[in-house]
Amino acid sequence: MFSKACEYGIKAIIYIATQSLENKRVKLGDVAEHTGSPEAFTAKILGTLTRHNIVNSLKGPYGGFEIDTIRMKQIRVSEIVFAIDGDAIYNGCALGLSECDEQHPCPMHHKFSKIRSGLKKMLETTTVFELATQLKDGTTILKR
Repeated sequence: MFSKACEYGIKAIIYIATQSLENKRVKLGDVAEHTGSPEAFTAKILGTLTRHNIVNSLKGPYGGFEIDTIRMKQIRVSEIVFAIDGDAIYNGCALGLSECDEQHPCPMHHKFSKIRSGLKKMLETTTVFELATQLKDGTTILKR
């Protein structure tokens, strides 16, 4: 459903958020380790998320990645998805056809539209803070 980059990006943001709740900055290597993503790939993803103001990056010996708690409560998962994958998840054809719309639907179009609509609503209403607190209290996991 999401690209691999997007999956890693969402996991990275959730991990950084859990550490930020404890007032800790996270180094790139730690993010890569806790998300199961290659370090170079993680750096590229976090660069994108930094440019989109989803995560803060500080340089130097006391640097790392962090997210302000107030900002964490504002960031929706849809922002992360859009920053990395764009809006293809909301507009793409379920079967990968280049032209699929209401006037020229693929066999899955109408059923998939309902699923896509629900997915969009979920991504737009779920905050990073919500996901981070679930991970922090042990009700969810990030890596297995």
